[in-house]
Amino acid sequence: MLAVDVSRGIDADEATLQRYGYANALTDDRILGAIRRGRLGRIAATYVEWAEVQTRQVVVGWTVIDDETSAQAFASKITEAIPTLGFYTSISGAIEFALPMFDDNGFEGRRRVIDISGDGANNNGRLVTIARDQAIAAGITINGLPIINDRPSPGGWPPTANLDLYFQDCVIGGSSAFIVVAESFAAFAAAIRRKLIIEITDLAPPRRSLLHQVALRRQAPPCDIGEQRMRQRRLGTDDLN
Repeated sequence: MLAVDVSRGIDADEATLQRYGYANALTDDRILGAIRRGRLGRIAATYVEWAEVQTRQVVVGWTVIDDETSAQAFASKITEAIPTLGFYTSISGAIEFALPMFDDNGFEGRRRVIDISGDGANNNGRLVTIARDQAIAAGITINGLPIINDRPSPGGWPPTANLDLYFQDCVIGGSSAFIVVAESFAAFAAAIRRKLIIEITDLAPPRRSLLHQVALRRQAPPCDIGEQRMRQRRLGTDDLN
């Protein structure tokens, strides 16, 4: 499942970059080659856009992708659909929405994976760690694609510092879970292509450099950083990064 953030932190141009990033990746010769080289030679995929708990939209339902024609048809449905609009960020809600979609969907896969891409921390619905642990208990892996963004959202919220570490500690989980970081929205297409190749070919997950993290003296945000910031905003202050 490709689960894509369309909360208010994502402006119209960025939403378009995300959609075309996925569409172009799925039709890329390198992705199609990875699918053909897989044990079954095909994958089943669905594309969902999400924001707050009340905003989850299945843009493309479960579909077999096994050749250029099926990949192009899937990609066209992504780019031609009416954009979904949301406000808050409920990663937990996206996971909860995804879980029952793997049951009785007409396919039996070797692995069940939710891909979460987004540019902010959970601030709506249940704590993300609760939903993550529920997915892990169901045998579903959550992988992440945090999008690093250094500008305030259209609503005026500053970006979450060290979002990649937040995804690493609080969002992903399950067998061989990993993140691939998009250093900007412009880098999103290349990041999602790399990530899909790793998943489809079942390669070992990439390792982040611990030395790099130590050198920058970076600290992972708490898993409720989004909820903390929401409370601060409601009180009229927002001094949390």
